[in-house]
Amino acid sequence: MKINGTNRVGAVNQYQKNHDAMSTSAAGKTGKKKDQVQISSEAKELLGSNNSAAAEHSKEQIDSLKSSVAAGTYKVDSRSLAEKLFPFIK
Repeated sequence: MKINGTNRVGAVNQYQKNHDAMSTSAAGKTGKKKDQVQISSEAKELLGSNNSAAAEHSKEQIDSLKSSVAAGTYKVDSRSLAEKLFPFIK
């Protein structure tokens, strides 16, 4: 009995052929493509106006809290604090 085709060189590793094909196609490219984002001038304007208003509001709130802590009138609601911490303790 004779068995032919057990030592075929061309069918040894199909994955190697695919890898070689991918590497040759990638060799022509300079590198990986990078994502790019373009923000319109209207979006930049909106971002700037909203950010300054929010920053001013935050600054006022922080100043108010600082003054109440300094005066000793700031009270912590222990019940609401415990309710917010409870899910993390479980």
